Amino acid sequence: MGWFKRLKDGIQTATKFKKETPDGLWYKCIRCNELCTRKELAENFYKCTHCDYHTRLDSHTYFNLLFDSDFELLFEELKSKDFLEFKDLKSYDERLKAAREKNDTTDAITVAHGAINKREIVIAAMNFGFIGGSMGSVVGERISQAIDYCLEHRIPLMIISKSGGARMMESAFSLMQMAKTSAKLSKMSKAGIPYLSFLTDPTTGGVTASYAMLGDLNFAEPEALIGFAGPRVIKETIKKDLPEGFQTSEFLLEKGFLDFIVNRKDLKDKLGVILEVLAPATAEVS
Repeated sequence: MGWFKRLKDGIQTATKFKKETPDGLWYKCIRCNELCTRKELAENFYKCTHCDYHTRLDSHTYFNLLFDSDFELLFEELKSKDFLEFKDLKSYDERLKAAREKNDTTDAITVAHGAINKREIVIAAMNFGFIGGSMGSVVGERISQAIDYCLEHRIPLMIISKSGGARMMESAFSLMQMAKTSAKLSKMSKAGIPYLSFLTDPTTGGVTASYAMLGDLNFAEPEALIGFAGPRVIKETIKKDLPEGFQTSEFLLEKGFLDFIVNRKDLKDKLGVILEVLAPATAEVS
């Protein structure tokens, strides 16, 4: 029964030379609990290699996945400000500073101009890590200026939504962004310039109630949480039991709220086809 005993002549490593597993080397899927390396996850378009679960991505990761090569960031000079002097457990200024340091982004949405399959496009991608991807004045203004930029240069716009809703620290100023962005998007429609709305997990609250559902095409990633209010609030309001999974992208596709669902590995090719069909006048980038 010697295999129960530590062999004296076996390979021994002194405690001071033992190495801990580096942080970030492994990814554990929150759905199936299987492990894969971060490298394998990235090579699989940041999806679980076992169950294909789509992890949440920040704006720059989407840009790197979608744009052909380099891209230009727009409107980075616009930054949120605590004009209401909001105070909770932390001041709004403290929350903004912590969010910028943690996420290495300037706000809950980042706008970039680049090309997909040699066709120009402006993409505004939300960052859920920045105060829950909440929609504040800067989010609305960056979208507004992105629309103006697209109108001036006749370039299609895509917004990648990922949000918990309106930013409570900006009160009514946050809610005003719903009307502001919706009104500006009507100009895109009148000008005949495509607007694509891509909904990812989660897309909720005022974002869903405004620009996220106003695309010429509304599409989503698999199993994305999409809705306005939470299930408990809805159930208490309508006094009825809700169907299972009623706030998933699959359910919304079945009920006609979405045009299609696209796997992340197919997203760039799908967008290339869409741009070729909807925006044939867009000059190809050499």
